[in-house]
Amino acid sequence: MKFGTMAILGCPNVGKSTLVNTLVKQKIAIVSDKPQTTRSRILGVAHFPEGQLALLDTPGLHRPWHRLNKRMVRAALDTVHEADLLAVMVDGRKMPGAGDRAVIKQVFSSPDRSESLPVFLLVNKIDLIRKPKVLPVIEAYQSLGEWSEIIPLSAMTGLNVDRLRDLAFARFPEQEGAYDDGFVTDQSMRQLAAELVREKVLEQTRAELPYAVAVHIDEFLEQGRLCSIAASIMVEKQGQKAIVIGKGGARLKEIGTAARLDLEREMGVKVFLDLHVKVKDAWRDNERLLVELGY
Repeated sequence: MKFGTMAILGCPNVGKSTLVNTLVKQKIAIVSDKPQTTRSRILGVAHFPEGQLALLDTPGLHRPWHRLNKRMVRAALDTVHEADLLAVMVDGRKMPGAGDRAVIKQVFSSPDRSESLPVFLLVNKIDLIRKPKVLPVIEAYQSLGEWSEIIPLSAMTGLNVDRLRDLAFARFPEQEGAYDDGFVTDQSMRQLAAELVREKVLEQTRAELPYAVAVHIDEFLEQGRLCSIAASIMVEKQGQKAIVIGKGGARLKEIGTAARLDLEREMGVKVFLDLHVKVKDAWRDNERLLVELGY
C-alpha cells in the first residue's frame, strides 16, 4: 500500500476544489465561478486499490487586501511543508499571466520547499478547448518552473485524472495509510453546512458580494432523522443585505431551498434550515469575527 499527501496550489478559480471532489468522489469543497471561493485549507482523502492519496485543497493565491485574504494566502502556502508532492494548477485556456507567474515563483521559492520535493504542473480545463491550442500553453509554462511532470487534464470531466493519480502514487513510498477506511475529509458537517449556504449565495449574486459574504452557523442540532440548522449570512453593507434577501425575500428563499436540498443529500436526513442576513461592517478585517467564522 502507498500513501502520500499532495497540496494543490494556484490562482483563484482554476479548478482546485473541483479536482479534489473528483478524486475523492464526494463533494467536500464548494465550487463556483467566483474567484476566492475556497477560503481555508481543506483535507480530502481519496481511497484507491494502490493506497491513500491525501489532498490539500487551498485558497487561490492572490494579492491580499484584507486580514481575511492574508490568512487565505498563508493557509495555502503553509501546505508546502505538509506535502510529499506539490501540484500547481493553471487554466489551460489562457497563456500565463502575472498571477500565474507570481504563484509559480511563490511555490518554487518557498522556504518550506526542499529541492527534492516534486512539483507537478496541472493544465486544467482542456475539455473546453481544442487540443492544438493546449500545446502552446504547455510550452509557455514549461520554462517557468522545474516541473517533475506536466499533466493536461479536466477536473470537471475526469479526463487524465487517472494519469495524475498514477504519477502521484509513483512518487510515494510503500507505507500504511494515515486515515481509516471511509474517512474522506476533516471538515465537520457544521463547517460544510456553512460552506454550502455560502455556495448558494455565490450562485445567486454578482458584483462585489462574493467577497463580502460569510456564513456563521448559529445552531446545529441533530435529532434522529432531523437536523435543525440556523445560520447567519454576513455582509458588510445594507445594500448587500437587500440583494441577498431579494424582492419580498425571494432570493433568500431560493438560497435556503438549494442549500437545504444539498445538505439533505450529503447528510441523508431531513434538514430544517433557518437563514437570516446580518450586516457586519468590515468583517473581513475584524479579528474576532474571523476567528468565529473559522478563518
